[in-house]
Amino acid sequence: MDRLRSPGGCPWDAEQTHRSLAPYAIEEAYELAEAAEAEDRAALRGELGDLLLQVVFHARVAQEHPQEPFDLADVAQELLDKLHRRHPHVFADAAASSAAEVETAWHEIKKQEREGQDVLTGIPVALPALARAQKIARRLRREGSQDAELLGPADPAADPEAALGRELMALVLRADAAGLDAEAALRAHLRGLQGRRSGPA
Repeated sequence: MDRLRSPGGCPWDAEQTHRSLAPYAIEEAYELAEAAEAEDRAALRGELGDLLLQVVFHARVAQEHPQEPFDLADVAQELLDKLHRRHPHVFADAAASSAAEVETAWHEIKKQEREGQDVLTGIPVALPALARAQKIARRLRREGSQDAELLGPADPAADPEAALGRELMALVLRADAAGLDAEAALRAHLRGLQGRRSGPA
């Protein structure tokens, strides 16, 4: 990557910025998810490499910032610090005997890290709507919100778009209560639909 970004390297790579690279990171993440859900190990290996390239690329661009540079080692160190902080049952003296206990402690640690911020801070607006809705619902439920609050008023005079939004949110809440991922469930359904269409006539 140093060679690609340096004089005499690749003109396209040299022109890229964090902003111009952002769509590629999103695309690669979806391709990785697709390979994982299909349990395609060869594709998974390739997609992990493509996603890793995005990390390396962004770190190299960041290294060139005139006021606040950082590099791949800084990225790795920040990740290491976060893993230590969020796994006190491994790296400190906290105790957790089940995955559920770990998850409860994880959310409490994240809540402390976000102290003073809104509970929904950090949920990307660019997430697909179903995934975003489920993430928002989970956080608000942990804060004590009831499903009726998350759905909003049932107004029969509401415009069709608002009514549909409420129905979709109800499905997301149902999926979450059942421990299902609404986004993954819809992706699986669409894969099946595409598979049936491309199968033998």
